[in-house]
Amino acid sequence: MDKKISIILSTYNEAAIIKESIDKIFATIENVEVVVVDDNSTDGTLNIINSIENKNLKVYSRKSRGLASAFLLGMINTDGDYVGWTDSNMPQLTHHFKDMIKKLDSYDLVLLSRYIAGGGDQRSKMRILSSKIINFICRFFLGNEIKDYTSSIFLMHRNVLIHGVPIAYGHGEFFIEFLYKIKKNGMKIHEIPYVQPPDVEGSKTASSIIRFFILGLSYLIRILQIRFRKN
Repeated sequence: MDKKISIILSTYNEAAIIKESIDKIFATIENVEVVVVDDNSTDGTLNIINSIENKNLKVYSRKSRGLASAFLLGMINTDGDYVGWTDSNMPQLTHHFKDMIKKLDSYDLVLLSRYIAGGGDQRSKMRILSSKIINFICRFFLGNEIKDYTSSIFLMHRNVLIHGVPIAYGHGEFFIEFLYKIKKNGMKIHEIPYVQPPDVEGSKTASSIIRFFILGLSYLIRILQIRFRKN
């Protein structure tokens, strides 16, 4: 594999799974670096990461929290020709990157998708329903060409960033905006089916019903801003 690949992980209290996730990436993908951004974990996650001896592992620890800003910090510290992202607590999805790498011969960005043939979602009924609603709204306002705007598990050519840079505030909304921007600018996006496994420890993102609906509202507001922004 001539192309260097950078995979970004964000972590917050992932001690139970993070070593398996990192080891799986190194074992599965050739010529890869892993860039980890830890958001002040309190369960020993950072100690576990730092115990992994691999020259292709980069670790950044910070006191703040936030998925979008973690992604941006990780991205600007990558060196790869291809840059991607996956969930730090889902090592079972790593095998998809082999197919994603092949597809980059024909596409600018390859995205894992729950909403095309062969895809699925095994999480709680509430999380499945909320994801379907958000993606329905995305497709209605932003275009039906992309089926899964919120999976966020992707691999892209680095030069895609010439056509759109993630605006790093909020949670997963930043990725919706990023996809929409590069799609508008002519980037070719391809989706590969995957089945999202059940949450092992519940959602850190939506830890209560109130937080869950506040987050949903922030997604809706961001989608409308994306669609009706003049530039």
